[in-house]
Amino acid sequence: QGNEGVTPMNQPGPIATSADWDPANTIQDRSALAAYTVHFKFDSAVVQDSEQANITSVAAALTADPSVKLLIEGNCDERGTEEYNRALGERRALALREALAKVGIDPARIRTISYGKDKPVDTDHDEAAFAKNRRGDFVLCHPK
Repeated sequence: QGNEGVTPMNQPGPIATSADWDPANTIQDRSALAAYTVHFKFDSAVVQDSEQANITSVAAALTADPSVKLLIEGNCDERGTEEYNRALGERRALALREALAKVGIDPARIRTISYGKDKPVDTDHDEAAFAKNRRGDFVLCHPK
């Protein structure tokens, strides 16, 4: 146990938290939970009450199949430095893991990663695009 797979914040690349399983060794289903993406306010990692239904839906999917695990990807809009956005994306992913733990999901089944501003879903440079890019994505991970 150490910092394998963890990129220091001052270097490019995603930040991954340590866990006892590796998402790379799973079959990743990006579409299964795509409808439950959680969005965040500007410069915030607080999960809004309005996003609770998405948390509940993700928890239900995990409860229905104990063999699956979850990768949570934290994302930011383009504003802010690379380093700041990596850290904010990680705080967002961890906040989602905590929200799932509060509704009974074992955090050991969840791995988090931050992509900062590297994976925008909308490449426009306006508030509507920024709002779409401030998000946490859920990737269902099936055993191979």
